[in-house]
Amino acid sequence: MPLMRRRPLLRAAAVGGGAYYAGKKRQESQYREMEQEQRLSDVEMQQQAAPAPQPAAAAPSSGVTSDMIEQLKQLGQLHEQGVLTDEEFAQQKAKLLGN
Repeated sequence: MPLMRRRPLLRAAAVGGGAYYAGKKRQESQYREMEQEQRLSDVEMQQQAAPAPQPAAAAPSSGVTSDMIEQLKQLGQLHEQGVLTDEEFAQQKAKLLGN
């Protein structure tokens, strides 16, 4: 008889433990979602607070096109991110400008 009594208790403990674990996981996922929403709203606030970019100045008449300007901007971003070294940046810029 004692064995029959233990199984329902064991089953209840397993079900209770599973429910506890599921509740903890749900709470963690909700916490992560709240953090993500907070980060998104912070980014949106920063973008709204940032001044609107000034219109680009007219390209010099030395043959620099808007496509070349975009490529120079991309090179600058790669250089800032550390993907390109100073030497590589200078070489690519000179190659793009035809110097």
